[in-house]
Amino acid sequence: MKWKKWLENWNMTSLIVKVPFMEMEWNSSEPDKDVAWEMYVELVTRITTQNYSEGIEIKALESVYNIFPLTREILKKYGRDAEGFAKLSILILNQIIQSFTAKWHKISEEQDFENEKIKNEVRKELGELQKELKIYTRMLADMAGVKNMINL
Repeated sequence: MKWKKWLENWNMTSLIVKVPFMEMEWNSSEPDKDVAWEMYVELVTRITTQNYSEGIEIKALESVYNIFPLTREILKKYGRDAEGFAKLSILILNQIIQSFTAKWHKISEEQDFENEKIKNEVRKELGELQKELKIYTRMLADMAGVKNMINL
């Protein structure tokens, strides 16, 4: 199966990817499966995939931001052998998570998160991000060859 078809199967067609990449074969190697499982565990146990109606907004934002250093460490740990995971995770970080964290990092430096309007906006946008990260998490489960456990 080609990357294009695999991404289409997950409705991740909003990712901007160069044509040659999309025409490459998609398959998950054993290192891809291992690294996908490791990242899957991180995401399925964070606010990134869990319902959020109450809590400390700044902590939720930190949890989302921490996906960056986690992904970097996992990529360094598994190296080039997990190329499929590397391609997918870099796209997700740079095109989905980064715009969310960039906006809210700046606001968190300037605003009071006790303001109910800001809290509601964080929750709304986090909910939108969660929809995409839940798809990413299911993709990781597929890559790892395991059943998705988000909704246990």
